[in-house]
Amino acid sequence: MTTRIDGFTRGMHTFDVVDTGPIDGEPVLLLHGFPQRASSWERVVPLLHDKGFRTIAPDQRGYSPGARPTRRREYRQSELVADALALLDAAGIERAHVVGHDWGSAVAWTMAAHHPDRVRTLTALSVPHPGAFAQAMPRGQLRRSWYMLAFQIPVVPERLLGWAMRTQPDFGARMGLPEPFASRVADEIGEYGALPGALGWYRAMFLRDSGAAPRRVRVPTTFVWGDADIALGRVGAELTSGWVEAPYEFIVLHGADHWLPESRPRDVAEAILDRVTRSDEHASG
Repeated sequence: MTTRIDGFTRGMHTFDVVDTGPIDGEPVLLLHGFPQRASSWERVVPLLHDKGFRTIAPDQRGYSPGARPTRRREYRQSELVADALALLDAAGIERAHVVGHDWGSAVAWTMAAHHPDRVRTLTALSVPHPGAFAQAMPRGQLRRSWYMLAFQIPVVPERLLGWAMRTQPDFGARMGLPEPFASRVADEIGEYGALPGALGWYRAMFLRDSGAAPRRVRVPTTFVWGDADIALGRVGAELTSGWVEAPYEFIVLHGADHWLPESRPRDVAEAILDRVTRSDEHASG
């Protein structure tokens, strides 16, 4: 039976969840990125609710206060996907429309590839399929992703970023976040204590993780990318189609930067709704 939840537990960890919209609506699982929380979706969810959908957005591992392990291996993709599956189980949901942004997209891609029985549709924002991302590395993506290597250094990144969040009022704006999200980064991430766990995602990315090896996705998929994204280039975005063996659409938002849920919520909602609608029509036909 479907249940409204404000949190769930997996193993020793407890996660916070924002579960809103019609309880009997089709469920949409929203997975945030770095350095964000469930609140990053607040401009998208009303648009989905208006169409009758239920939205479920967790503060993921490292962000929820009750789920902040300290070991790198506990942030591997297979663990992050297992958290998302446990959330669906706790809510009594067999299958959901899965949406991810930034690191949340990586989780969503892996979830769809390895657990297609739990994913009705996939809408990924900004970050391409992990296989396409790897293919793009020697073709210009490595230059854009230099900070991922810098984040491997122990302790120093969280101290520097924490200091910047505390002392620079325009920190979020310099990242490119629109208001009011830019002004909230210091409180919602830095002061909230989420920064070390958030960096754990980067520190686990080079660990061996057979449970998250890149596979082709076989569920209906839409990938949305902004052509002004300074972190993710066109090569990986265009290579993503080769990793999807199902109905697929690649949407380019001209002039859009990396922060699509915050800056282009209507475009994001329309992409999700169009993917869901067309998939329903295909299934009924």
